[in-house]
Amino acid sequence: MTQLQTWIAAFGWAPPWLVSTVLITVAVVVALALHAVVVRIVRHAISRHSAFWQPLIARTRRPTRMVFIVAALGPAVSAAPLTAAQAAGAKHVLLVLFILLLGWMAMAALDIGAALYLRGFKVDVEDNLLARKHVTQVRILRRAVAILVGIFTLALALMTIPGVRQWGVSLLAAGGAASLIVGLALQPLLTNLIAGIQIAVTQPIRIDDAVIVEKEWGNIEEINATYVVVRLWDWRRMVLPLSYFIQTPFQNWTRESAALIGTAMLYVDPAAPVDRLRAKLEEIAKASPLWDGKVVNLAVTDLTAEVMEVRCLVSARNAPKTFDLRCEVREKMMAFLRDELPEAFPKRRLALAAGEG
Repeated sequence: MTQLQTWIAAFGWAPPWLVSTVLITVAVVVALALHAVVVRIVRHAISRHSAFWQPLIARTRRPTRMVFIVAALGPAVSAAPLTAAQAAGAKHVLLVLFILLLGWMAMAALDIGAALYLRGFKVDVEDNLLARKHVTQVRILRRAVAILVGIFTLALALMTIPGVRQWGVSLLAAGGAASLIVGLALQPLLTNLIAGIQIAVTQPIRIDDAVIVEKEWGNIEEINATYVVVRLWDWRRMVLPLSYFIQTPFQNWTRESAALIGTAMLYVDPAAPVDRLRAKLEEIAKASPLWDGKVVNLAVTDLTAEVMEVRCLVSARNAPKTFDLRCEVREKMMAFLRDELPEAFPKRRLALAAGEG
């Protein structure tokens, strides 16, 4: 007979429920005190400037406290004057809680690791291509791993319950009728989960990419576990499944670089002086703070009997600046035509045959 059992036997006069309550209360108090001591010791042992362990201790304080309580309740339940069925039920509940707490701590460690990795990457800077690449990869993979951790934790918890054990097995391995049902139920989730991993690896889109989807222009605002949020030019949000960007063609304007070439079309008289138009375009581009100094060009792209089509090309550092620069070029070129070359506006010519009039 252990010392704990001897102590319990000394209180044979007390009803079983009272003894069980006292044991559980003592176990919880001891667990809380021991947890506080261990956390203090660990914090003193670890450097205060540890970027990973200090946040991990702070984030996992609640689940580790629960782990200590669950671990202390195990011996208390075994020693308590409970029936075999009551003891087995209590131990099973403690086992399920322990599995869920381990999953909780794994989620916290995953979040902290992802946050610490992304600290060195700034998306709100001019040249943010590398930062957007890493932010996209980490966010998608973190959500994918979080889903896998959640499924694995739930599967282990279900496997401890005899009545639904097959469901837990089906979450870990495909087999049996239950796995078919689970597979059909989780098909949209798994499809988007796989699509998310593909996007994280191949990166057809990144956070803040300028894209055209469903004939709408916008920026990738969020990439979640199952869907993507696109912030459209007029501040509306378009929500699309992750699988859309794997299965459907779309335009990505910032795939390799944020810089873009913008086009402004002018329609002038065929007799308009192209050299003067070209010189004015270069003057406008060089005077604009939006121009990145790379591309400025004017060319005649089409010609009819009445109109000459002139294409103005200018480049800027990103899509919004390119759009604004295109508008600026149109406005100033039209002002130039109005003020200095009014004869360059298209005219309709009529030819009279000899002897008429």
